[in-house]
Amino acid sequence: MSSKKQQNIYATAAKRMAAYEAEQAAVVKNTSKKSRDIRMGIIATAGALAIAFGSQWAYFSFGPGATPAAKTAVLTMNGNPMPITFDPAHAPKAVDNFVKLANQGFYSKISCHRITTSGIYVLQCGDPKGDGTGGPGYSWGPIENAPVDNVYHTGVLAMARQGNNGSSMGSQFFIVYKDSTIPSDTAGGYTVFGNISNLAALNSIIKGGSDNSNASGDGHPVVKAIIDSVKVN
Repeated sequence: MSSKKQQNIYATAAKRMAAYEAEQAAVVKNTSKKSRDIRMGIIATAGALAIAFGSQWAYFSFGPGATPAAKTAVLTMNGNPMPITFDPAHAPKAVDNFVKLANQGFYSKISCHRITTSGIYVLQCGDPKGDGTGGPGYSWGPIENAPVDNVYHTGVLAMARQGNNGSSMGSQFFIVYKDSTIPSDTAGGYTVFGNISNLAALNSIIKGGSDNSNASGDGHPVVKAIIDSVKVN
Protein backbone atom coordinates (compact mmCIF):
# COMPACT_ATOMS: atom_id res chain seq x y z
CA MET A 1 0.00 0.00 0.00
CA SER A 2 1.19 3.52 -0.66
CA SER A 3 1.50 6.05 2.11
CA LYS A 4 -1.09 8.14 0.31
CA LYS A 5 -3.55 5.27 0.38
CA GLN A 6 -2.89 4.66 4.05
CA GLN A 7 -3.38 8.32 4.73
CA ASN A 8 -6.68 8.23 2.90
CA ILE A 9 -7.78 5.27 5.02
CA TYR A 10 -6.64 7.10 8.14
CA ALA A 11 -8.45 10.22 7.07
CA THR A 12 -11.61 8.28 6.39
CA ALA A 13 -11.38 6.50 9.74
CA ALA A 14 -10.79 9.78 11.47
CA LYS A 15 -13.84 11.26 9.76
CA ARG A 16 -15.90 8.25 10.76
CA MET A 17 -14.70 8.56 14.34
CA ALA A 18 -15.47 12.24 14.32
CA ALA A 19 -18.91 11.53 12.89
CA TYR A 20 -19.46 8.80 15.48
CA GLU A 21 -18.44 11.12 18.28
CA ALA A 22 -20.70 13.83 16.86
CA GLU A 23 -23.56 11.33 16.75
CA GLN A 24 -22.86 10.27 20.32
CA ALA A 25 -22.78 13.89 21.43
CA ALA A 26 -26.09 14.47 19.67
CA VAL A 27 -27.56 11.39 21.33
CA VAL A 28 -26.37 12.56 24.74
CA LYS A 29 -27.74 16.04 24.05
CA ASN A 30 -31.07 14.68 22.87
CA THR A 31 -31.26 12.29 25.81
CA SER A 32 -30.48 15.13 28.18
CA LYS A 33 -33.08 17.33 26.51
CA LYS A 34 -35.68 14.56 26.66
CA SER A 35 -34.90 13.98 30.33
CA ARG A 36 -35.17 17.70 30.98
CA ASP A 37 -38.44 17.84 29.05
CA ILE A 38 -39.77 14.89 31.02
CA ARG A 39 -38.75 16.55 34.28
CA MET A 40 -40.38 19.81 33.20
CA GLY A 41 -43.48 17.90 32.17
CA ILE A 42 -43.63 16.18 35.53
CA ILE A 43 -43.12 19.50 37.32
CA ALA A 44 -45.76 21.20 35.16
CA THR A 45 -48.20 18.35 35.73
CA ALA A 46 -47.55 18.41 39.46
CA GLY A 47 -48.01 22.18 39.45
CA ALA A 48 -51.29 21.92 37.58
CA LEU A 49 -52.51 19.26 39.99
CA ALA A 50 -51.44 21.40 42.94
CA ILE A 51 -53.28 24.41 41.53
CA ALA A 52 -56.37 22.31 40.83
CA PHE A 53 -56.24 20.82 44.32
CA GLY A 54 -55.64 24.22 45.85
CA SER A 55 -58.56 25.70 43.95
CA GLN A 56 -60.84 22.89 45.07
CA TRP A 57 -59.57 23.21 48.64
CA ALA A 58 -60.17 26.96 48.61
CA TYR A 59 -63.58 26.49 47.00
CA PHE A 60 -64.77 23.99 49.57
CA SER A 61 -63.01 25.69 52.51
CA PHE A 62 -63.89 29.32 51.83
CA GLY A 63 -66.59 29.32 49.20
CA PRO A 64 -69.73 27.36 48.45
CA GLY A 65 -69.38 23.60 48.61
CA ALA A 66 -71.59 20.75 49.76
CA THR A 67 -75.13 21.44 50.94
CA PRO A 68 -75.12 21.94 54.73
CA ALA A 69 -77.37 20.09 57.14
CA ALA A 70 -78.49 23.37 58.74
CA LYS A 71 -81.89 24.61 57.61
CA THR A 72 -82.53 27.42 60.09
CA ALA A 73 -80.68 30.24 61.81
CA VAL A 74 -81.32 33.40 63.81
CA LEU A 75 -80.03 36.76 62.61
CA THR A 76 -79.97 39.33 65.39
CA MET A 77 -80.03 42.95 64.24
CA ASN A 78 -79.95 45.94 66.60
CA GLY A 79 -80.67 43.49 69.40
CA ASN A 80 -83.75 42.00 67.71
CA PRO A 81 -83.79 38.31 66.72
CA MET A 82 -85.02 37.47 63.21
CA PRO A 83 -85.47 33.74 62.44
CA ILE A 84 -84.24 32.46 59.07
CA THR A 85 -85.47 29.42 57.15
CA PHE A 86 -83.04 28.32 54.43
CA ASP A 87 -83.88 26.68 51.12
CA PRO A 88 -80.93 24.30 50.47
CA ALA A 89 -82.94 22.23 48.01
CA HIS A 90 -83.16 25.10 45.53
CA ALA A 91 -80.13 27.22 46.44
CA PRO A 92 -77.50 24.82 47.85
CA LYS A 93 -74.43 26.96 47.08
CA ALA A 94 -75.94 30.13 48.49
CA VAL A 95 -77.09 28.42 51.68
CA ASP A 96 -73.75 26.70 52.16
CA ASN A 97 -71.90 29.96 51.59
CA PHE A 98 -74.06 31.90 54.05
CA VAL A 99 -73.87 29.17 56.71
CA LYS A 100 -70.08 28.85 56.46
CA LEU A 101 -69.59 32.59 56.77
CA ALA A 102 -72.04 32.76 59.68
CA ASN A 103 -70.28 29.94 61.51
CA GLN A 104 -66.97 31.79 61.06
CA GLY A 105 -68.49 34.89 62.70
CA PHE A 106 -68.09 36.82 59.45
CA TYR A 107 -71.39 38.70 59.77
CA SER A 108 -71.00 39.74 63.42
CA LYS A 109 -70.95 43.54 63.87
CA ILE A 110 -71.32 44.23 60.14
CA SER A 111 -73.70 47.06 59.27
CA CYS A 112 -76.30 46.99 56.53
CA HIS A 113 -75.05 49.62 54.12
CA ARG A 114 -77.99 50.16 51.77
CA ILE A 115 -81.73 50.64 51.91
CA THR A 116 -84.09 51.33 49.01
CA THR A 117 -87.46 52.91 49.71
CA SER A 118 -88.99 53.61 46.30
CA GLY A 119 -90.13 50.97 43.80
CA ILE A 120 -87.78 48.36 45.26
CA TYR A 121 -87.87 47.73 48.99
CA VAL A 122 -84.77 46.00 50.27
CA LEU A 123 -82.17 46.29 53.02
CA GLN A 124 -78.75 45.18 51.79
CA CYS A 125 -76.18 43.75 54.22
CA GLY A 126 -73.06 41.59 54.45
CA ASP A 127 -70.31 43.99 53.33
CA PRO A 128 -67.44 44.27 55.83
CA LYS A 129 -66.36 47.55 54.16
CA GLY A 130 -69.81 49.07 54.50
CA ASP A 131 -69.77 50.71 51.07
CA GLY A 132 -71.01 47.95 48.75
CA THR A 133 -67.57 46.92 47.47
CA GLY A 134 -66.49 44.42 50.13
CA GLY A 135 -66.77 40.67 50.41
CA PRO A 136 -65.23 37.49 51.78
CA GLY A 137 -62.23 37.43 49.43
CA TYR A 138 -63.78 35.20 46.78
CA SER A 139 -66.73 35.24 44.39
CA TRP A 140 -68.93 32.48 43.07
CA GLY A 141 -71.84 31.56 40.81
CA PRO A 142 -73.98 30.72 39.00
CA ILE A 143 -77.32 32.21 39.97
CA GLU A 144 -79.72 29.83 41.74
CA ASN A 145 -83.46 29.90 42.33
CA ALA A 146 -84.26 33.31 40.84
CA PRO A 147 -88.01 33.96 40.47
CA VAL A 148 -89.08 33.71 36.85
CA ASP A 149 -91.55 36.61 37.25
CA ASN A 150 -88.93 38.89 38.88
CA VAL A 151 -91.15 39.30 41.95
CA TYR A 152 -89.36 39.04 45.31
CA HIS A 153 -91.87 38.64 48.11
CA THR A 154 -91.76 40.12 51.58
CA GLY A 155 -89.32 38.26 53.81
CA VAL A 156 -87.16 36.89 51.01
CA LEU A 157 -83.42 36.55 51.57
CA ALA A 158 -81.46 36.85 48.33
CA MET A 159 -77.84 37.22 47.26
CA ALA A 160 -76.62 40.59 46.01
CA ARG A 161 -74.22 40.68 43.08
CA GLN A 162 -72.71 42.95 40.46
CA GLY A 163 -74.91 43.93 37.56
CA ASN A 164 -74.76 41.57 34.56
CA ASN A 165 -72.38 39.18 36.35
CA GLY A 166 -73.84 35.92 37.61
CA SER A 167 -70.54 34.78 39.13
CA SER A 168 -69.93 37.83 41.33
CA MET A 169 -71.75 36.70 44.47
CA GLY A 170 -69.80 36.73 47.74
CA SER A 171 -71.14 37.62 51.19
CA GLN A 172 -73.60 40.43 50.46
CA PHE A 173 -77.31 39.67 50.66
CA PHE A 174 -80.55 41.61 50.85
CA ILE A 175 -83.74 41.36 52.86
CA VAL A 176 -86.96 42.17 51.02
CA TYR A 177 -89.19 44.05 53.48
CA LYS A 178 -92.03 44.66 50.99
CA ASP A 179 -93.00 42.87 47.77
CA SER A 180 -90.68 44.15 45.03
CA THR A 181 -90.31 43.63 41.30
CA ILE A 182 -86.58 43.59 40.55
CA PRO A 183 -85.93 43.31 36.82
CA SER A 184 -83.48 40.68 35.59
CA ASP A 185 -80.37 41.85 33.76
CA THR A 186 -78.25 40.05 31.16
CA ALA A 187 -77.06 37.57 33.82
CA GLY A 188 -80.57 36.80 35.07
CA GLY A 189 -82.22 37.39 38.43
CA TYR A 190 -81.03 37.13 42.02
CA THR A 191 -80.49 33.97 44.05
CA VAL A 192 -83.23 33.45 46.64
CA PHE A 193 -81.84 31.22 49.39
CA GLY A 194 -84.33 31.58 52.22
CA ASN A 195 -86.87 33.61 54.14
CA ILE A 196 -86.58 35.76 57.25
CA SER A 197 -89.35 36.54 59.71
CA ASN A 198 -90.05 39.13 62.43
CA LEU A 199 -89.63 41.97 59.95
CA ALA A 200 -91.12 44.26 62.62
CA ALA A 201 -87.53 44.39 63.91
CA LEU A 202 -86.75 46.55 60.85
CA ASN A 203 -89.55 49.09 61.42
CA SER A 204 -87.36 51.87 62.83
CA ILE A 205 -84.77 51.32 60.10
CA ILE A 206 -87.40 51.42 57.36
CA LYS A 207 -89.10 54.51 58.80
CA GLY A 208 -85.76 56.26 59.05
CA GLY A 209 -85.30 55.82 55.30
CA SER A 210 -82.09 56.53 53.41
CA ASP A 211 -79.63 59.40 53.52
CA ASN A 212 -80.08 59.96 49.81
CA SER A 213 -81.31 63.49 49.28
CA ASN A 214 -82.91 62.89 45.88
CA ALA A 215 -86.15 61.11 45.01
CA SER A 216 -84.59 57.69 44.32
CA GLY A 217 -84.69 56.65 47.97
CA ASP A 218 -81.54 54.57 47.55
CA GLY A 219 -78.73 55.14 50.03
CA HIS A 220 -77.34 54.36 53.46
CA PRO A 221 -79.91 53.77 56.22
CA VAL A 222 -80.35 56.86 58.40
CA VAL A 223 -80.95 54.55 61.37
CA LYS A 224 -77.95 52.29 61.73
CA ALA A 225 -78.66 48.61 61.09
CA ILE A 226 -76.03 46.44 62.78
CA ILE A 227 -75.95 42.65 62.57
CA ASP A 228 -75.07 41.52 66.09
CA SER A 229 -74.73 37.89 65.09
CA VAL A 230 -76.01 35.04 62.92
CA LYS A 231 -76.46 31.81 64.85
CA VAL A 232 -76.99 28.69 62.76
CA ASN A 233 -79.18 26.03 64.36
